Amino acid sequence: MYQQKLHNVCSEVNKIIKGKDRIISKVLAAIIAGGHILMEDVPGVGKTTLATSFARALSLNYHRVQFTPDVLPSDLLGFSMYNNQSGVFEFHEGAVFCNLLLADEINRTSPKTQSALLEVMEEKQASVEGTTRKLPNPFIVIATQNPVGSSGTQLLPDSQMDRFMVCLSMGYPGHDDAVELLKGQVWTRVNELVSAVTLDELIQIQKEVEEVFVKDSIYDYIVSLVEETRKSVYFVSGASPRAAIALLKMSRATAYMDCRDFVTAEDVQSVMTDVLSHRIRMKTQYKAEGMTMDKCIRKMMSDVKVPRG
Repeated sequence: MYQQKLHNVCSEVNKIIKGKDRIISKVLAAIIAGGHILMEDVPGVGKTTLATSFARALSLNYHRVQFTPDVLPSDLLGFSMYNNQSGVFEFHEGAVFCNLLLADEINRTSPKTQSALLEVMEEKQASVEGTTRKLPNPFIVIATQNPVGSSGTQLLPDSQMDRFMVCLSMGYPGHDDAVELLKGQVWTRVNELVSAVTLDELIQIQKEVEEVFVKDSIYDYIVSLVEETRKSVYFVSGASPRAAIALLKMSRATAYMDCRDFVTAEDVQSVMTDVLSHRIRMKTQYKAEGMTMDKCIRKMMSDVKVPRG
């Protein structure tokens, strides 16, 4: 019912983000699956513009936080301030009280501020001064980070990396797309994007995605793939049970966007690298041999029996 509207969302975002159809589809799949997205890339390739475009196309209330070493947890969660006129403390909401939070350059801030996002991302609620406050529904985090080793960056803890449903990389645009980018005056055109899906429709889409049928053999296949990451010769550490849940949700979203009400093994395979690449670590010897994470994951997948049908 809503697949055409999702296609319209992609079309709207594609007006701004040129030549990145696959990334746009992956981000949209993660959003309708109810997950958070980590965008890892060099500065200036359009990560922030991508998030802004989705906020407009999906009718989402949107906040952006530029993470720096001096950003405090209270900037994210909020704080109470005494009101002289009323004589009571009033709570002032932080940046997380929105539908879409863009955490820009998340690996440039302090570990204390990064950890403040953990409960918010997992529980979709914020505990401030002993009071727990629910966040708006839906609540999605799109975080960007510069490659590890860039000036002023530090590694995100494994516990926080595991909260992201997918990790994606936009990469540089092709030559023709870069020319179109220069001609298009992207920064002024973002404000011209129109909403293709209302907030209520997005909530309904997320519910329908959860109802996409999954056979027992596909459940078994997903668990087998995650278990194989723990035994594979390519990886130092394997994926957690949360990775299996993310793999299931992304597979359902992929099937839904493909106008199907059931998940296939191909759906699972198509999102494996996106879901697992930031959760597992390659052994040094394979890095030295020039192996990529995607190639290692695909070799590992070939060791797991694919269900029939």
